[in-house]
Amino acid sequence: MTDAPANTLNLLADIGGTNTRVALARGAELLPDTIRRFRNADHDSLDSVLGAYLQSEGRPDCAGACVAVAGPVRDGEARLTNLDWTISKTSLARAARAEVVAVLNDLQAQGYALGYLPDEAVIPIHTGTPAPGARMLVVGIGTGFNCAPVHTGTDTRHVPPAEAGHVSLPIRTAEERDLADYLDRSYGFASVEEVLSGRGLGQLQSWLAKRQGDPRDMDSAAVLAGAEAGDAHALEVLTMFVRLLGRVTGDLALMHLPYGGIFLVGGMSNAVAPWLPRLGFAETLADKGRFSNLSNSFPVSVVSDDCAALIGCAHHLSPLLQKSGTV
Repeated sequence: MTDAPANTLNLLADIGGTNTRVALARGAELLPDTIRRFRNADHDSLDSVLGAYLQSEGRPDCAGACVAVAGPVRDGEARLTNLDWTISKTSLARAARAEVVAVLNDLQAQGYALGYLPDEAVIPIHTGTPAPGARMLVVGIGTGFNCAPVHTGTDTRHVPPAEAGHVSLPIRTAEERDLADYLDRSYGFASVEEVLSGRGLGQLQSWLAKRQGDPRDMDSAAVLAGAEAGDAHALEVLTMFVRLLGRVTGDLALMHLPYGGIFLVGGMSNAVAPWLPRLGFAETLADKGRFSNLSNSFPVSVVSDDCAALIGCAHHLSPLLQKSGTV
């Protein structure tokens, strides 16, 4: 239970499709001992989650509140992609009793965390020399796929939202054209997210097995376990996944020119991280014709910190509170 004077703490939440993690911060400092996890299925709204959390923490009167949401945010309102919740600044302010509130896409929150994470939580997988203060790029592979460019000024940071997982999957070979046709038939649209996500690895396996005349279904965990055990089919699936990830990441890098580095986040990023150097990620990242040298120059790291979105919320909220005069 937290015992603090009114308006000295901030409320943070990281809302996924299955779980929501909630914590308190003092200024931009996340308080690790206050982090709690809630199963979304046990609650009918974010208000219910925050009410239960604040009750357990002694009902602190918070100065600010910031939530990161796995879904698009527009005009301060979010609708979760995989959960029937709607979150607005108004409802958040009411639930938290907060004067300053913010609602972010989860990749935006990850972007606000860059530079504030422990060194051991940022694992380099492709060498390069990041330029201080330069634009960075967050690429998230988890339940879905998305990206967020990170623009850092002298005293400010801006992380615009995107829904990059729903763009068309880039196709270069006849085999990939067949994959795109399969996704069109099965899901109505051959998007990046239908391959480069938790469910996507399993869908890629299902397509390849049918194409090879040996139909069998393996989920993502089974593909990863099979590759680790040396199963040739699983390894072929994972190799295609890694190379498509390299190509899409390279495309995004040329769009945003992240001289400050590319940061892969999310559960699938961490699951496939050991395979990236071995299965051609860097080669396909740099396979951009006369722009190959440029594509190859961006350093790439994997972020392993589960608290990154909460940390990003804290750092996004802190200057808003200072500007408002609340703290």
